[in-house]
Amino acid sequence: MMKDSDLQYVLALQHVPNLGDASAKKLIRHAGSAEAVFKEKKTALLKIDGIGSTKLADLFSAENLKAAEKEVDFIRQHGIETLYYLDANYPERLKHCFDGPILLFQRGNVDLVNKKILSVVGTRKVTPHGIRFCEQLIEELAPLDPVIVSGFAYGVDITAQNAALKHGLQTIGCLAHGLNQIYPGVHQKYVRGVEANGGFLTDFWSTDVFDRNNFLKRNRIIAGLSEATVVIESAEKGGSLVTADIANSYNREVFAVPGRPTDSQSRGCNMLIKSQQAHVLTSAADVVYILNWHSQTAVNAVQKQLFVELEDEEEAVYGYLKENGKEQLDLIALNCRIPTFKAASLLLNMELKGVVRPLPGKIFEII
Repeated sequence: MMKDSDLQYVLALQHVPNLGDASAKKLIRHAGSAEAVFKEKKTALLKIDGIGSTKLADLFSAENLKAAEKEVDFIRQHGIETLYYLDANYPERLKHCFDGPILLFQRGNVDLVNKKILSVVGTRKVTPHGIRFCEQLIEELAPLDPVIVSGFAYGVDITAQNAALKHGLQTIGCLAHGLNQIYPGVHQKYVRGVEANGGFLTDFWSTDVFDRNNFLKRNRIIAGLSEATVVIESAEKGGSLVTADIANSYNREVFAVPGRPTDSQSRGCNMLIKSQQAHVLTSAADVVYILNWHSQTAVNAVQKQLFVELEDEEEAVYGYLKENGKEQLDLIALNCRIPTFKAASLLLNMELKGVVRPLPGKIFEII
Protein backbone atom coordinates (compact mmCIF):
# COMPACT_ATOMS: atom_id res chain seq x y z
CA MET A 1 0.00 0.00 0.00
CA MET A 2 1.25 3.46 -0.90
CA LYS A 3 2.24 5.60 2.09
CA ASP A 4 -0.12 8.46 2.90
CA SER A 5 2.57 11.04 2.19
CA ASP A 6 3.32 9.58 -1.26
CA LEU A 7 -0.36 9.26 -2.04
CA GLN A 8 -0.99 12.86 -1.07
CA TYR A 9 1.56 14.14 -3.60
CA VAL A 10 0.18 11.95 -6.40
CA LEU A 11 -3.33 13.18 -5.61
CA ALA A 12 -2.11 16.76 -5.51
CA LEU A 13 -0.61 16.36 -8.98
CA GLN A 14 -3.86 14.78 -10.22
CA HIS A 15 -5.74 17.78 -8.79
CA VAL A 16 -3.84 20.42 -10.78
CA PRO A 17 -6.22 22.11 -13.27
CA ASN A 18 -5.35 21.91 -17.00
CA LEU A 19 -2.50 19.48 -16.43
CA GLY A 20 -3.87 16.12 -17.57
CA ASP A 21 -2.49 12.62 -17.09
CA ALA A 22 -0.13 12.59 -20.06
CA SER A 23 1.55 15.80 -18.88
CA ALA A 24 1.62 14.63 -15.26
CA LYS A 25 3.53 11.53 -16.38
CA LYS A 26 6.07 13.75 -18.14
CA LEU A 27 6.62 15.72 -14.94
CA ILE A 28 7.03 12.57 -12.84
CA ARG A 29 9.41 11.07 -15.39
CA HIS A 30 11.52 14.25 -15.28
CA ALA A 31 11.55 14.71 -11.50
CA GLY A 32 11.54 11.06 -10.43
CA SER A 33 8.40 11.13 -8.27
CA ALA A 34 5.23 13.12 -7.67
CA GLU A 35 6.73 14.65 -4.54
CA ALA A 36 9.87 15.70 -6.43
CA VAL A 37 7.73 17.52 -9.00
CA PHE A 38 6.51 19.95 -6.31
CA LYS A 39 10.09 20.52 -5.14
CA GLU A 40 11.50 21.15 -8.62
CA LYS A 41 12.05 24.66 -9.93
CA LYS A 42 9.35 25.90 -12.28
CA THR A 43 11.97 27.04 -14.79
CA ALA A 44 13.27 23.47 -15.05
CA LEU A 45 9.78 22.06 -15.55
CA LEU A 46 9.04 24.58 -18.31
CA LYS A 47 11.90 23.12 -20.33
CA ILE A 48 10.07 19.77 -20.62
CA ASP A 49 8.68 19.20 -24.11
CA GLY A 50 4.95 19.89 -24.21
CA ILE A 51 4.83 21.53 -20.77
CA GLY A 52 3.92 25.19 -20.97
CA SER A 53 3.09 27.93 -18.47
CA THR A 54 -0.66 27.27 -18.76
CA LYS A 55 -0.30 23.70 -17.51
CA LEU A 56 1.92 24.78 -14.63
CA ALA A 57 -0.08 27.88 -13.66
CA ASP A 58 -1.68 26.27 -10.61
CA LEU A 59 0.91 23.58 -9.88
CA PHE A 60 2.36 25.21 -6.77
CA SER A 61 -0.95 26.33 -5.28
CA ALA A 62 -1.30 25.23 -1.65
CA GLU A 63 -4.88 24.23 -2.45
CA ASN A 64 -3.68 21.11 -4.29
CA LEU A 65 -1.94 19.55 -1.28
CA LYS A 66 -4.75 20.65 1.05
CA ALA A 67 -7.43 19.01 -1.14
CA ALA A 68 -5.26 15.92 -1.53
CA GLU A 69 -4.94 15.53 2.24
CA LYS A 70 -8.74 15.46 2.59
CA GLU A 71 -9.05 12.89 -0.20
CA VAL A 72 -6.46 10.66 1.48
CA ASP A 73 -8.68 10.67 4.57
CA PHE A 74 -11.70 9.67 2.49
CA ILE A 75 -9.76 6.87 0.80
CA ARG A 76 -8.50 5.42 4.09
CA GLN A 77 -11.85 5.74 5.87
CA HIS A 78 -13.67 3.84 3.13
CA GLY A 79 -11.09 1.12 2.48
CA ILE A 80 -10.51 2.15 -1.13
CA GLU A 81 -7.55 0.65 -2.95
CA THR A 82 -5.35 3.01 -4.97
CA LEU A 83 -3.60 1.96 -8.17
CA TYR A 84 -0.62 4.13 -9.14
CA TYR A 85 0.48 3.85 -12.75
CA LEU A 86 4.08 2.93 -11.83
CA ASP A 87 3.07 0.21 -9.35
CA ALA A 88 2.64 -3.51 -10.01
CA ASN A 89 -1.07 -3.52 -9.11
CA TYR A 90 -1.96 -1.05 -11.88
CA PRO A 91 -3.87 -2.72 -14.79
CA GLU A 92 -1.26 -3.91 -17.28
CA ARG A 93 -3.01 -2.89 -20.50
CA LEU A 94 -3.82 0.56 -19.15
CA LYS A 95 -0.11 1.14 -18.52
CA HIS A 96 0.38 1.27 -22.28
CA CYS A 97 -2.16 4.08 -22.78
CA PHE A 98 -0.41 7.46 -22.95
CA ASP A 99 -3.34 9.23 -21.28
CA GLY A 100 -4.22 6.51 -18.78
CA PRO A 101 -4.90 7.87 -15.27
CA ILE A 102 -1.85 8.33 -13.06
CA LEU A 103 -4.03 7.09 -10.20
CA LEU A 104 -7.10 4.85 -10.08
CA PHE A 105 -9.45 4.16 -7.20
CA GLN A 106 -10.78 0.63 -6.79
CA ARG A 107 -13.42 -1.10 -4.73
CA GLY A 108 -14.29 -4.80 -4.75
CA ASN A 109 -12.42 -8.01 -5.58
CA VAL A 110 -10.68 -7.31 -8.86
CA ASP A 111 -8.16 -9.71 -10.39
CA LEU A 112 -6.97 -8.79 -13.89
CA VAL A 113 -3.65 -10.67 -13.90
CA ASN A 114 -3.31 -12.89 -16.98
CA LYS A 115 -7.02 -12.52 -17.75
CA LYS A 116 -8.88 -12.25 -21.02
CA ILE A 117 -10.60 -8.86 -20.76
CA LEU A 118 -13.44 -7.66 -22.97
CA SER A 119 -15.21 -4.30 -22.83
CA VAL A 120 -18.88 -4.36 -23.81
CA VAL A 121 -20.62 -1.04 -24.48
CA GLY A 122 -23.65 0.32 -26.27
CA THR A 123 -26.69 2.51 -26.16
CA ARG A 124 -28.66 3.21 -23.02
CA LYS A 125 -31.81 2.69 -25.15
CA VAL A 126 -31.00 -0.93 -25.94
CA THR A 127 -33.60 -2.90 -27.92
CA PRO A 128 -34.88 -6.37 -27.00
CA HIS A 129 -32.74 -7.74 -29.84
CA GLY A 130 -29.67 -6.01 -28.40
CA ILE A 131 -30.36 -7.45 -24.96
CA ARG A 132 -30.72 -10.98 -26.36
CA PHE A 133 -27.54 -10.68 -28.41
CA CYS A 134 -25.54 -9.30 -25.48
CA GLU A 135 -26.69 -12.06 -23.14
CA GLN A 136 -26.07 -14.75 -25.75
CA LEU A 137 -22.59 -13.42 -26.51
CA ILE A 138 -21.51 -13.55 -22.88
CA GLU A 139 -23.09 -16.98 -22.39
CA GLU A 140 -21.10 -18.30 -25.36
CA LEU A 141 -17.86 -16.75 -24.08
CA ALA A 142 -18.37 -17.87 -20.48
CA PRO A 143 -16.32 -21.12 -20.83
CA LEU A 144 -13.26 -18.95 -21.57
CA ASP A 145 -13.72 -17.04 -18.29
CA PRO A 146 -13.28 -13.49 -19.64
CA VAL A 147 -13.54 -10.37 -17.47
CA ILE A 148 -16.39 -8.18 -18.71
CA VAL A 149 -15.79 -4.42 -18.47
CA SER A 150 -18.48 -1.78 -18.92
CA GLY A 151 -19.77 1.52 -17.58
CA PHE A 152 -22.52 0.35 -15.19
CA ALA A 153 -24.98 2.60 -17.03
CA TYR A 154 -28.46 1.91 -18.35
CA GLY A 155 -28.99 -0.36 -21.35
CA VAL A 156 -26.16 -2.42 -22.78
CA ASP A 157 -23.80 -1.73 -19.86
CA ILE A 158 -25.92 -3.22 -17.10
CA THR A 159 -27.14 -6.00 -19.39
CA ALA A 160 -23.55 -7.11 -20.01
CA GLN A 161 -22.53 -6.85 -16.37
CA ASN A 162 -25.55 -8.78 -15.10
CA ALA A 163 -24.97 -11.46 -17.75
CA ALA A 164 -21.38 -11.76 -16.55
CA LEU A 165 -22.53 -12.24 -12.95
CA LYS A 166 -25.11 -14.80 -14.05
CA HIS A 167 -22.33 -16.93 -15.54
CA GLY A 168 -19.89 -16.44 -12.66
CA LEU A 169 -17.58 -14.09 -14.58
CA GLN A 170 -15.70 -11.14 -13.14
CA THR A 171 -17.14 -7.80 -14.17
CA ILE A 172 -15.67 -4.31 -13.77
CA GLY A 173 -17.81 -1.18 -13.63
CA CYS A 174 -15.93 1.94 -14.70
CA LEU A 175 -17.61 4.93 -13.07
CA ALA A 176 -17.88 8.55 -14.19
CA HIS A 177 -17.87 9.81 -10.60
CA GLY A 178 -16.21 9.17 -7.25
CA LEU A 179 -16.69 6.03 -5.17
CA ASN A 180 -18.88 7.97 -2.73
CA GLN A 181 -21.93 7.52 -4.98
CA ILE A 182 -23.57 5.28 -7.57
CA TYR A 183 -25.17 6.50 -10.80
CA PRO A 184 -27.79 5.66 -11.81
CA GLY A 185 -29.20 5.21 -8.32
CA VAL A 186 -31.50 2.35 -9.39
CA HIS A 187 -28.38 0.25 -10.03
CA GLN A 188 -27.47 0.35 -6.35
CA LYS A 189 -29.09 -3.09 -6.07
CA TYR A 190 -26.38 -4.56 -8.30
CA VAL A 191 -23.42 -3.12 -6.40
CA ARG A 192 -22.98 -5.97 -3.94
CA GLY A 193 -22.92 -8.59 -6.71
CA VAL A 194 -20.35 -6.67 -8.74
CA GLU A 195 -18.08 -6.07 -5.76
CA ALA A 196 -18.24 -9.76 -4.80
CA ASN A 197 -17.10 -10.88 -8.26
CA GLY A 198 -15.20 -7.94 -9.71
CA GLY A 199 -15.53 -4.35 -8.66
CA PHE A 200 -15.52 -0.68 -9.59
CA LEU A 201 -12.80 1.56 -10.97
CA THR A 202 -12.67 5.33 -11.38
CA ASP A 203 -10.20 8.19 -11.47
CA PHE A 204 -12.72 10.70 -10.13
CA TRP A 205 -12.50 12.01 -6.56
CA SER A 206 -15.25 12.00 -3.96
CA THR A 207 -15.35 15.79 -4.32
CA ASP A 208 -15.69 15.86 -8.12
CA VAL A 209 -18.95 17.38 -9.35
CA PHE A 210 -21.03 14.93 -11.37
CA ASP A 211 -21.08 16.07 -14.99
CA ARG A 212 -22.10 14.46 -18.29
CA ASN A 213 -18.63 15.21 -19.70
CA ASN A 214 -17.26 12.78 -17.10
CA PHE A 215 -18.64 9.91 -19.17
CA LEU A 216 -16.33 10.77 -22.08
CA LYS A 217 -13.30 10.88 -19.78
CA ARG A 218 -14.37 7.59 -18.17
CA ASN A 219 -14.54 5.90 -21.58
CA ARG A 220 -10.76 5.90 -22.00
CA ILE A 221 -10.53 3.57 -18.99
CA ILE A 222 -13.13 1.20 -20.46
CA ALA A 223 -11.20 1.10 -23.75
CA GLY A 224 -7.78 0.89 -22.12
CA LEU A 225 -8.44 -1.93 -19.67
CA SER A 226 -9.31 -4.53 -22.29
CA GLU A 227 -7.84 -6.15 -25.36
CA ALA A 228 -11.01 -5.47 -27.35
CA THR A 229 -14.19 -3.40 -27.21
CA VAL A 230 -17.58 -4.69 -28.38
CA VAL A 231 -20.30 -2.24 -29.42
CA ILE A 232 -23.68 -3.98 -29.23
CA GLU A 233 -25.96 -1.15 -30.41
CA SER A 234 -25.41 2.56 -30.98
CA ALA A 235 -27.15 5.47 -32.63
CA GLU A 236 -25.26 7.70 -35.09
CA LYS A 237 -23.76 9.60 -32.17
CA GLY A 238 -23.02 8.45 -28.65
CA GLY A 239 -20.48 7.58 -26.01
CA SER A 240 -20.06 4.05 -27.35
CA LEU A 241 -18.63 5.42 -30.59
CA VAL A 242 -16.22 7.55 -28.57
CA THR A 243 -15.11 4.44 -26.69
CA ALA A 244 -14.62 2.60 -29.99
CA ASP A 245 -12.56 5.51 -31.34
CA ILE A 246 -10.38 5.54 -28.23
CA ALA A 247 -9.90 1.76 -28.44
CA ASN A 248 -8.75 2.13 -32.04
CA SER A 249 -6.32 4.88 -31.00
CA TYR A 250 -4.86 2.40 -28.48
CA ASN A 251 -4.47 -0.18 -31.28
CA ARG A 252 -7.06 -2.46 -29.66
CA GLU A 253 -9.56 -4.55 -31.58
CA VAL A 254 -13.12 -3.25 -31.96
CA PHE A 255 -16.22 -5.31 -32.78
CA ALA A 256 -19.66 -4.04 -33.77
CA VAL A 257 -22.95 -5.89 -34.15
CA PRO A 258 -24.50 -5.14 -37.56
CA GLY A 259 -28.17 -4.23 -37.91
CA ARG A 260 -30.72 -3.18 -40.50
CA PRO A 261 -30.06 0.25 -42.06
CA THR A 262 -33.51 1.38 -40.91
CA ASP A 263 -32.83 0.60 -37.25
CA SER A 264 -31.81 3.81 -35.47
CA GLN A 265 -29.89 1.95 -32.75
CA SER A 266 -27.81 0.09 -35.36
CA ARG A 267 -26.61 3.08 -37.36
CA GLY A 268 -23.54 3.67 -35.22
CA CYS A 269 -22.47 0.02 -35.44
CA ASN A 270 -23.09 -0.09 -39.18
CA MET A 271 -20.98 3.06 -39.59
CA LEU A 272 -18.10 1.52 -37.63
CA ILE A 273 -18.20 -1.57 -39.86
CA LYS A 274 -18.61 0.40 -43.09
CA SER A 275 -15.65 2.65 -42.26
CA GLN A 276 -13.55 -0.39 -41.28
CA GLN A 277 -13.22 0.79 -37.71
CA ALA A 278 -14.69 -2.44 -36.36
CA HIS A 279 -14.95 -6.14 -37.14
CA VAL A 280 -18.39 -7.54 -37.89
CA LEU A 281 -19.64 -9.41 -34.83
CA THR A 282 -22.27 -12.10 -35.33
CA SER A 283 -21.33 -14.57 -32.59
CA ALA A 284 -18.76 -15.34 -29.90
CA ALA A 285 -16.80 -17.30 -32.50
CA ASP A 286 -15.81 -13.98 -34.14
CA VAL A 287 -14.27 -12.72 -30.89
CA VAL A 288 -12.50 -16.02 -30.22
CA TYR A 289 -11.05 -16.11 -33.74
CA ILE A 290 -9.91 -12.47 -34.04
CA LEU A 291 -8.39 -12.37 -30.55
CA ASN A 292 -6.82 -15.82 -31.00
CA TRP A 293 -8.31 -16.93 -27.71
CA HIS A 294 -8.60 -20.53 -28.93
CA SER A 295 -4.80 -20.85 -29.14
CA GLN A 296 -4.37 -19.48 -25.63
CA THR A 297 -6.97 -21.91 -24.39
CA ALA A 298 -5.33 -24.83 -26.15
CA VAL A 299 -2.05 -24.17 -24.36
CA ASN A 300 -3.73 -24.36 -20.97
CA ALA A 301 -6.32 -27.02 -21.74
CA VAL A 302 -6.15 -30.56 -20.46
CA GLN A 303 -5.22 -33.06 -23.15
CA LYS A 304 -8.13 -34.75 -24.92
CA GLN A 305 -9.44 -37.77 -23.02
CA LEU A 306 -10.25 -41.12 -24.65
CA PHE A 307 -13.93 -40.82 -23.82
CA VAL A 308 -15.47 -37.35 -23.89
CA GLU A 309 -19.10 -36.85 -23.02
CA LEU A 310 -20.93 -34.84 -25.68
CA GLU A 311 -24.45 -33.43 -25.61
CA ASP A 312 -26.89 -34.61 -28.30
CA GLU A 313 -26.39 -31.55 -30.53
CA GLU A 314 -22.61 -31.76 -30.04
CA GLU A 315 -22.80 -35.42 -31.15
CA ALA A 316 -24.64 -34.31 -34.29
CA VAL A 317 -21.97 -31.71 -35.09
CA TYR A 318 -19.17 -34.18 -34.35
CA GLY A 319 -20.77 -36.81 -36.60
CA TYR A 320 -21.17 -34.30 -39.42
CA LEU A 321 -17.53 -33.19 -39.22
CA LYS A 322 -16.33 -36.78 -38.99
CA GLU A 323 -18.20 -37.64 -42.19
CA ASN A 324 -17.52 -34.46 -44.16
CA GLY A 325 -14.14 -33.28 -42.86
CA LYS A 326 -13.34 -29.63 -42.16
CA GLU A 327 -16.27 -27.30 -42.70
CA GLN A 328 -17.30 -23.65 -42.42
CA LEU A 329 -19.44 -22.56 -39.44
CA ASP A 330 -22.50 -21.50 -41.45
CA LEU A 331 -22.57 -24.78 -43.38
CA ILE A 332 -22.22 -26.79 -40.18
CA ALA A 333 -25.20 -24.93 -38.75
CA LEU A 334 -27.23 -25.35 -41.94
CA ASN A 335 -26.61 -29.06 -42.38
CA CYS A 336 -27.08 -29.87 -38.69
CA ARG A 337 -30.25 -27.73 -38.63
CA ILE A 338 -28.95 -25.62 -35.75
CA PRO A 339 -29.03 -21.77 -35.56
CA THR A 340 -25.62 -20.29 -36.33
CA PHE A 341 -25.24 -18.66 -32.91
CA LYS A 342 -26.02 -22.00 -31.25
CA ALA A 343 -23.58 -23.86 -33.52
CA ALA A 344 -20.84 -21.34 -32.60
CA SER A 345 -21.51 -21.95 -28.90
CA LEU A 346 -21.51 -25.74 -29.37
CA LEU A 347 -18.23 -25.65 -31.29
CA LEU A 348 -16.65 -23.47 -28.61
CA ASN A 349 -17.65 -25.98 -25.94
CA MET A 350 -16.38 -28.85 -28.09
CA GLU A 351 -13.09 -27.03 -28.56
CA LEU A 352 -12.73 -26.72 -24.79
CA LYS A 353 -13.44 -30.45 -24.52
CA GLY A 354 -10.62 -31.06 -26.97
CA VAL A 355 -12.60 -32.68 -29.79
CA VAL A 356 -12.54 -29.94 -32.46
CA ARG A 357 -10.20 -27.12 -33.43
CA PRO A 358 -10.87 -23.86 -35.30
CA LEU A 359 -9.12 -22.90 -38.52
CA PRO A 360 -8.94 -19.51 -40.28
CA GLY A 361 -12.18 -18.43 -41.97
CA LYS A 362 -14.51 -19.81 -39.28
CA ILE A 363 -13.72 -23.36 -40.38
CA PHE A 364 -13.68 -26.26 -37.91
CA GLU A 365 -12.37 -29.82 -37.96
CA ILE A 366 -12.33 -32.68 -35.51
CA ILE A 367 -9.09 -33.56 -33.76
